[in-house]
Order: sequence, then C-alpha cells, then structure tokens
Amino acid sequence: MLVTRNLTPGESVYGEKRIAVDVPASTPDGVPTKVEYRVWNPFRSKLAAGIMGGLDELYIAPGKKVLYLGAASGTSVSHVSDVVGPEGIVYAVEFSHRSGRDLITMAKKRPNIIPIIEDARHPQKYRMLVGMVDVVFADVAQPDQARIIALNSHMFLKDQGGVVISIKANCIDSTVDAETVFASEIQKLRKERVKPQEQLTLEPYERDHCIVVGKYLRSSN
Repeated sequence: MLVTRNLTPGESVYGEKRIAVDVPASTPDGVPTKVEYRVWNPFRSKLAAGIMGGLDELYIAPGKKVLYLGAASGTSVSHVSDVVGPEGIVYAVEFSHRSGRDLITMAKKRPNIIPIIEDARHPQKYRMLVGMVDVVFADVAQPDQARIIALNSHMFLKDQGGVVISIKANCIDSTVDAETVFASEIQKLRKERVKPQEQLTLEPYERDHCIVVGKYLRSSN
C-alpha cells in the first residue's frame, strides 16, 4: 500500500481512505500524537503507479518546487502536495476549465498548491506565476507532449533538475507499437537536453503507458 502524510488532516480530497497512526511521545512526559496518511491508489495515478513499479529517483521530495503539467482535477496533485509539504510548492497547470474548477476548490485548502488554468503549450502566459522549479512532471497525453515539456523546462526548470513524464503511446501515435513510441519520445527529449535515467512501463496499472525520468542539463556542454 502506498500512502502520503496528509497535509490537511481530517480532509479527504477525492474520497480516498485515510489512516491515522499513533506516534509515541518523544519525551517521557510528552503526549502521544496522531499522524494521518492518505492512501494513494496506483490505478488512479500514473505517478503512484510509477512509484509502485519501483522508480528510483522522482525528484519530488519535501521542500521541493514542482511544476505539474496536466493537473486535471487534482487527484495526484494533492498527493504531490502532501509529499513536498508546507515548505514546498506545486504549480498545477490544467487547460480544462471544468477540471480546473475542482483543482481550484482543492487548492483553497492546500496553500502549497498554485492552480493555473492555462494551456501548457504557452508557458509565457503563466511566467509571472511560476518561479524556478526543481522538477517538471507531465501527464498531458498530447501528440506534441515532448515539445510541451521542453518549452516549460527551458523556461522554469533549474539546471540538473528532474523531468518526469507519463507517456501514453496511443495518444502520440496509434499506428505503431508502444515500445517504438516510447523510444521516439525519449529521442525527442534528448534533443531538448533531457538526459534519460529511468524508463518504466506501468503494467499492471495502465496498458501501453510508461514513465520516463530524466535530468535536465540547461547547458549543452
């Protein structure tokens, strides 16, 4: 089971199960405390599926700044918010106004999420809202997603920062097999100064999906 420590104890985001754990007092005369965790379902989140599949390095950690492209209604974003904690920030970009309404509602209770209802193809439209980030995560399921990731990385990602991409093969090219699509997308990323480090298929949680993790090299030297 995969869980994240709930940034807003007592609140579920999408009906997920919550688990409270008693933590012993740190001193003899101290009072035990409760810590609440939220179950993160890998069948509902590509990122969770990647973690369950054994990804080594996600670049998403406490205190980190994350640019999340394809935030949808915020299911996975809320867990990333838990992981980065109160010292981190999640810039959550979503193009759909319908999903965006849910995202904005959720972000009202989570001050480390900045919802941005914009097209990720045009990062200049939200450049005044987003600072430099440690990692870009993308789940945009668009044929030109490598270009979308590159545009955002060039504008916002620190040198040596992380790039984490969920690739859905048939969204990019349904005429060839998934492995061919994955290889082609990785090649496009290389041309944009992303050095691939890991590739993982998301079976049994998703068919014909993979996650690629890479390191962004701002200088090509």
